[in-house]
Parts: sequence; structure tokens; C-alpha cells
Amino acid sequence: AVCNFNPTPCKDPPDKLFTAHGLWPSNSNGNDPEYCKAPPYHTIKILEPQLVIIWPNVLNRNDHEGFWRRQWDKHGSCASSPIQNQKHYFDTVIKMYTTQKQNVSEILSKANIKPGRKNRTLVDIENAIRNVINNMTPKFKCQKNT
Repeated sequence: AVCNFNPTPCKDPPDKLFTAHGLWPSNSNGNDPEYCKAPPYHTIKILEPQLVIIWPNVLNRNDHEGFWRRQWDKHGSCASSPIQNQKHYFDTVIKMYTTQKQNVSEILSKANIKPGRKNRTLVDIENAIRNVINNMTPKFKCQKNT
């Protein structure tokens, strides 16, 4: 969806699976802190093959590293317990995505909501996700083609 609505068009065909966009910590008062004091970003080569699939830079496929650096600097730097460090932050994104409860593509597929010509209501999609995340309400931001 980001490729359809972003002023900078994506250079590659869009992914066939949903991908992660971020892991953003929130305070108990609902604020989302940004750019906290933390160790600087450093490359974690062992996680890169998974991150390229799960958390790619969809706007510039040649700069995943820059995207991950910005995510760490802006959001990951503010993560606290149980997130312990940068590797744990990125590993948490991978684990959240690969578990059934966080893999949106798999959740929708199991609810027989698949890409195609059949339109589905937002309620159908919301209920499919809600059923596997302890009845919590997912957040959606819908946009229309112009």
C-alpha cells in the first residue's frame, strides 16, 4: 500500500506479503518517544537476510541499512525492558513477524481473505486479525486511490 500512496514511487514491484513497517515503543501515557539516548546503530549481519524480507526499505531497495538505521535512531533507541539492546530490538521484529499471531498475510489467508478481485470489508479484515490477537482491536489507516 505504501507504494500506491507515497509521493516517491517504489522502484520494484510491491511485495506479495505484508512487511513490517516499524516497532515503536510507547509510554504508559500513550506518547511515542523518539530519538532517545542509546548506543549508535551498528550493522548486525546475522539478521540481515531475514530483515530484508520482513522489514525492507520498500522505497529504496538499495538502502535497507539506511532504513534500519533510521528506525533504530528514531524508535529503537527509546525501547526499554524487555528490549535489551539493538540486536534484541531487531530480533524482536523478526520474532513478532514470524509468529502466527503477528504475520498478517498468514492470518488473512487462514480467514480465507486472499488477494484477488473479491472486495472484503474492513470489518472482515479486522475480525480476522482480532480473532488471533486476544480480541484486541487492530489499528488501520485506509487510503483511497486518487
